[in-house]
Amino acid sequence: MIDNSAKDVLHTRLRRDRSALLWKLDGLSEYDARRPLTVTGTNLLGLVKHMAAVEARYLGEVFDRPSPHPLSRWQDHDGSDMWATEDESRDQIVDSYRRVWEHSDATIDELPLNAPGRVPWWPEPHSSTTLFAVLVHLLGETNRHAGHADILREGVDGRTGMRPEHETRIDEDARTAYRAKIEQAARSAASLQA
Repeated sequence: MIDNSAKDVLHTRLRRDRSALLWKLDGLSEYDARRPLTVTGTNLLGLVKHMAAVEARYLGEVFDRPSPHPLSRWQDHDGSDMWATEDESRDQIVDSYRRVWEHSDATIDELPLNAPGRVPWWPEPHSSTTLFAVLVHLLGETNRHAGHADILREGVDGRTGMRPEHETRIDEDARTAYRAKIEQAARSAASLQA
């Protein structure tokens, strides 16, 4: 049986990864927080909005503990859970995510890791699950999107790292030389394969 120390480790990691995702918004203009940074429109504030909805549903609905706060729409075919409209402020989205954390943390604290849950959007027979399985799944989702945010933020202003104390900034000359070195290695390898 999995003990409470495992639960503490999972919960600590989730808290760390949530904070890493939010940190990627620090110091950005309203435009840079919202603008599409990939061909599919992925943007930093949209990743936070999406994760608020994902976490609220996995650590709320799945365990019959619906959020006491209104949730944004989720998994719409139009992708509206992945970007912020002009009517949604950054503060609203960040505050919503933080309120989700409180509700999620209460679910994690109050339920044992083997607490049963049901994920209605997963196909049968996989829809029956436990808090342990959901925490592992949610850690993967949060980590995945925090990684997206890290790459997006690097593209905006070169800021990298998981937390402020790990922030790395490379001067532009060093960055250009490093990138050129990698580009040359890629071209050389491609010519050898031709």
